[in-house]
Amino acid sequence: MRAATGVGDEVEATMRAVRLTAPGVLEQVAAPTPTAGPGQVLLAVAAVGACHSDLHILDAPPGLFPTPMTLGHEIAGTVETVGAGVTGWSPGDRAAVYGIIGCGTCRACLRGRENQCRRVPVGGIGLSRDGGLADYVVVPASRLLPIGELDLIQAAPLTDAGLTPYHAVELARPALRPGTYCVVIGIGGLGHMAVQILAATTAVRIIAVDTSMAALDLATRMGAHHVVQAGPEAIETIRAIVGPAPDGADVVIDCVGVDATLTTARTVVSTGGRLLLVGLGGGTLPVRPVADEPPTLPLETSVEVPFWGTRAELQEVIAMGQLGLLTADVQTFPLERAPEAYDLLRRGEIHGRAVIVP
Repeated sequence: MRAATGVGDEVEATMRAVRLTAPGVLEQVAAPTPTAGPGQVLLAVAAVGACHSDLHILDAPPGLFPTPMTLGHEIAGTVETVGAGVTGWSPGDRAAVYGIIGCGTCRACLRGRENQCRRVPVGGIGLSRDGGLADYVVVPASRLLPIGELDLIQAAPLTDAGLTPYHAVELARPALRPGTYCVVIGIGGLGHMAVQILAATTAVRIIAVDTSMAALDLATRMGAHHVVQAGPEAIETIRAIVGPAPDGADVVIDCVGVDATLTTARTVVSTGGRLLLVGLGGGTLPVRPVADEPPTLPLETSVEVPFWGTRAELQEVIAMGQLGLLTADVQTFPLERAPEAYDLLRRGEIHGRAVIVP
């Protein structure tokens, strides 16, 4: 991976990369082309999803995330080279990247739940080390999953935008009984995937909630049975579908996580229901363990904060993609427009998932 100068010397080869160069600063630069070390694979990046989590990294205070660092944790591409000791992968193989890198030794990691690692809370590709917004990325071979002939632009968002709601649905699956109601709030990058996962793997009645009518139209196409426009009358509209308290939605998946959506979520969930807080919008969910009237949460309600998912679950998500049961609605951008894609994401002007295509 080195280029000749023409005068008998060699210089280190460079590649394009979109990097966090300082807190709040995202720019395309020329970076050294990495090489695969022992146990690693060099992946030629084909597609990278732009996630709201990247905005949290951009907005983080100094010192919380390393700089400079290449962003991008939703990655799919083609194996370029393999490092020493790597078996099962060859140049040209197509793969998706499982972005989490846990400690590998805590009780959660040993059980295959690296998303619950007890020693590395946010470790991973594009989170604590260079990610995929570049021509190439080095990843541990253990992080790769084969995708067969699945389209690479489709494969990239499955690794988070597909995996995270799939994991949430798996956590709530005991409550997702035939004929029950599940409310999905926020039909964006994760929410439109959640609707499809519910439609393909359960027999629940799906209620989609969003401020955008275009997003609600997308939800209908993806399998939602009811759509509700967010606003002052949303709770009343949902209640007309699910019934009055203490009945309600057996499961609510909030893919936004701001105060307004959390209020909707806790107000429409049933007694004994499940709230899954997928969105990281910075809202607050009040919880008081007393029998208030009205209560902050119905009795026997459980609240969970899903984080990404497991490698085994990603394999299942990829299988759903290969079967045509899970399709990402994408807007694509070339690498040089990655900063623009994040600006549009921040302003809420991305439909489905933005995918950067180097």
